[in-house]
Amino acid sequence: MLMQAAQTGPTEPRRAALPIPSVPAQVVMDRDFIARNQIVERYIGGRLPLKGAQDFERYCAEHPQLLDEIGLTERINCALRMLEAGGRGSPWEVRARPRWQRLPVLFGAAGVALLLAVVSLVLVGKLSARDHSIAALREQVAAQALDPAQSTRVITLIPNRVAPSPRSLVTIGGKAAEMADLKFDMSWSKYTAFRVIIDRGDQGRVAVLHNVLRDSNGILFLGINSSALGPGNYEFTIEGLNWRGETEPQAWATITIGH
Repeated sequence: MLMQAAQTGPTEPRRAALPIPSVPAQVVMDRDFIARNQIVERYIGGRLPLKGAQDFERYCAEHPQLLDEIGLTERINCALRMLEAGGRGSPWEVRARPRWQRLPVLFGAAGVALLLAVVSLVLVGKLSARDHSIAALREQVAAQALDPAQSTRVITLIPNRVAPSPRSLVTIGGKAAEMADLKFDMSWSKYTAFRVIIDRGDQGRVAVLHNVLRDSNGILFLGINSSALGPGNYEFTIEGLNWRGETEPQAWATITIGH
């Protein structure tokens, strides 16, 4: 252990970094002081304290010929060439703004935002109007309100005895609801009791009326409020009923309801 310590020798103390000399407050700055303390290099490197930098700038203002003697212009040119070689611009050059900070881009973005705001307001208005319309239709469907009949019309119909016909025999309703007394001429049929089936064109069955009797003149009566059914064509199928309740097709008629 002692031999190893002897071979190694005493450890040299770590030298502290030399402090950068500053301009003493009692020393007047002159050419000799500037050259001896490398004031120019320290000034360009930004290593002068505030007091020293102010004294040096004041001295240069009082002795402008010093700038030529120290070659300040050549030093600045060398520094600019180094910046240019390193791909950096001059300190006084205005850096180009990013594309998103340029005025045309900002104006364009503001215009797009305004347009989107207007479109959003229009869509919100349309959606609100649609919601009100849907709510009103739902209330109307739930209530299933009937319009009061403004008039009553007696209509005599001669149904087709052979097959269903798409041709409408009469149109009821329209601008105002009316009560239609439909009189089907069934005097030629051997049956006195009938079953009447009402189908809405291309949609489905509306009603089935059982044991509808004709009167002594052979007329089958049906009264309909035109507002009770939606607009469209309605096909009436009239079937005869025997005493066993069996049916036999007798006639067909199509009417139109308008609104």
